[in-house]
Amino acid sequence: MKVTKLVSTCDIKDCPTIYATDRGTLLVQGETPTDHGLQIPAHETLVEIPVELIQKAIRDNLI
Repeated sequence: MKVTKLVSTCDIKDCPTIYATDRGTLLVQGETPTDHGLQIPAHETLVEIPVELIQKAIRDNLI
């Protein structure tokens, strides 16, 4: 899979980030919350990202 960085909240590597793939999908890097109380299937996960990351991606016409 080829991954391209679209937008991040900072310039270092360990920040919430959105990536595009050559599969026509998005990958999202963020914190893994544990206090959500949801039943998530074993093959899925949740990540928490700041709303500002999505707003920046939209402003920059990336998604």
